[in-house]
Amino acid sequence: MMIDISCQGRGDTYTQTPKHFILMKHLTTQLALLALILTSLTACQRECGSDTPQTLSEEYYSGGKLGTTFNNTASCFEQPTEAIALAGLDANFKQGERRFETAHAAGDVPGLTFTGLGPLYNRTTCEACHPGYGHGKRITRYNSEQMGNGCLIIVTDKEGNIASSLGLVPMTVALPPFKPMIDEKKMTIDWRSYTDEWGNKFDDGETYDLIYPEVHLPAEALYSPLEVNGKPYPIDQAVVTLESTIGIYGTGLLDAISDDDIRQQYIKEAPHTPLNPAIWAGNDFAPTGVDAAGHPMRFDYACDFTKLSANVSLWEVTNIITPMFRKFYIPEAYARTASKDPDVQAQFYKYFPERKKTGNVEQDIYDFFTATDLPVEMDAQACYDLMVWIRGLAVPAARDIDSPDVQRGKQLFTEIGCATCHRPSWTTGDDVVVDVYNLTEGGKKAMPRYPKQKIWPYTDMIQHKLHMQNDIRTGWCRTTPLWGRGLSQKASGHQDRLHDCRARNVIEAIMWHGAKNSDARFSVEKFRKLDRKDREAVVKFINAV
Repeated sequence: MMIDISCQGRGDTYTQTPKHFILMKHLTTQLALLALILTSLTACQRECGSDTPQTLSEEYYSGGKLGTTFNNTASCFEQPTEAIALAGLDANFKQGERRFETAHAAGDVPGLTFTGLGPLYNRTTCEACHPGYGHGKRITRYNSEQMGNGCLIIVTDKEGNIASSLGLVPMTVALPPFKPMIDEKKMTIDWRSYTDEWGNKFDDGETYDLIYPEVHLPAEALYSPLEVNGKPYPIDQAVVTLESTIGIYGTGLLDAISDDDIRQQYIKEAPHTPLNPAIWAGNDFAPTGVDAAGHPMRFDYACDFTKLSANVSLWEVTNIITPMFRKFYIPEAYARTASKDPDVQAQFYKYFPERKKTGNVEQDIYDFFTATDLPVEMDAQACYDLMVWIRGLAVPAARDIDSPDVQRGKQLFTEIGCATCHRPSWTTGDDVVVDVYNLTEGGKKAMPRYPKQKIWPYTDMIQHKLHMQNDIRTGWCRTTPLWGRGLSQKASGHQDRLHDCRARNVIEAIMWHGAKNSDARFSVEKFRKLDRKDREAVVKFINAV
């Protein structure tokens, strides 16, 4: 028997035997399967980062050649940089990661690896504030046990001075027999609608929503009377705000930007926009804008610490005693109150028999909280591993940069002035690691380093004022890096933006820049004049970087 097989598109006919036909059909199936496998492998390379592309433009390498991961899955913020492997620090990176992810406990608690928690604390684990290692998510009530609740409570006077009786990070959880600084169950957070001067509407009729938080902290929620600069301050005059965590991936790359390059950025911007006098005064950094070694403030919204090794967040949030901090992160005002508390006095020796030193329970409690020689709970090696880890987190590569819509968005992003503050790229310096606490033993221990890398963080590393409703502390807020934020939903489970997560998407974040006195007012006015397609292009670009 002969079978006619027509080749569509050619119009010719040829014949084959059934055997040959079966073989050809089998071959066709195999070729199709091979094509599917190759397609899957390509997708995996694209999605999983198993094979870093070699032909992409430099903008895809958000963290430079040494600091970029091509993993864009849900774990994209958790990847090590190439510098980790080059320095032979893979094991240290993993140990640091364990420190970040594992809950700490008070004493020997079965099932929990790390001790050292307390006596007052804010979270049991670092990841609780940094979901998926990214930006914290918006909260409707303050709950220290909620994963992803990345917001801290900030209490200041009307001039932005931190309440000294609460410290920079008020502790909302306490181990017995102690009581927390703030009873979080008595505090409320209300999200209010806000209508801007344009009625939350673009000229073409498209609308958007804006919300902001109001935090209510009643006097009965406070354990110690409120103080600012050591003096009583009325709670009804205090300013209570939320401040979210920032994504920590790529922090080592920002650390590698030279001090002088940051100084030059200030010099460039100073003639054109007001700068925070606490950071920049005249033609150089103010005394409060640098540390003792002259390194400029560069991290956190408030620019309140300089180099990565100076970051004391672990100590601030969990009260874990390290070789660098042999005391609790507890204000003296709390020590005074707790030492006089009859409930605490009645139980103190039960929980801390080793602290019965004077026999005067009030004095022993006070001495316990103010001691500067407490036993180390997290040794220098663990601190070193943690520093290796945070310095070694990669930045996800940019996505779809070459697509026409994204390229159009990039052009508009520059034209309307967004790139003035959200500076696209920097080139890192020599990256001589500054080791404030000598965790590297004078350089004997390696650190991941990123010398001379062109990186694309989209920040000028400078604070500006947006004059938002219920603004951040003093109103001065560092320009947040935009790199990787388009992957926030995938990695962290939300898209919340800005310092208190009030922006639920990119459009809301942009429009919160539009107050009359905002440093970004000009750009928002320009953005509003774009048609819907162009506005969408800007959003696509921001989500692509």
